[in-house]
Amino acid sequence: MSEASAKPYLVRAFCEWCADKNLTPYLVVKVNNDTRVPIAYVNNGEIVFNLSARTTHQLMIDNEWILFSARFDGVPQDVAIPFSAVAAIFAKETGYGLFFNAPPVSGETTGDDGTSPASPEKKKDSALPTRSSHLKLVK
Repeated sequence: MSEASAKPYLVRAFCEWCADKNLTPYLVVKVNNDTRVPIAYVNNGEIVFNLSARTTHQLMIDNEWILFSARFDGVPQDVAIPFSAVAAIFAKETGYGLFFNAPPVSGETTGDDGTSPASPEKKKDSALPTRSSHLKLVK
């Protein structure tokens, strides 16, 4: 079973777990030509969404897409995210979550070792702290 086919099940289960534990599921999305998101909120090719029932309307997570409506600065907008663009899901309160392999942002290239040229692993002189994440890569 490929990662793409397992990802929807893991995201749905994680959202359900967050609801059961009164936690807030946050979804990290690599924006690409297939995503429909409010571009004004995209930062470095990524956008993070709060997927809680309180902030989304008509949330639907099928095996190919995450679809919902939400308000951004009071303006309702429809959001459509293909699972190929989902990079992570985590609980806001605990930081516990899952990272997924996501294709590079349009125009971004990866190095021979699979890391982004701007990542702390690739650029040791980066101003970003180099600490390991508590999130796990799911393959």
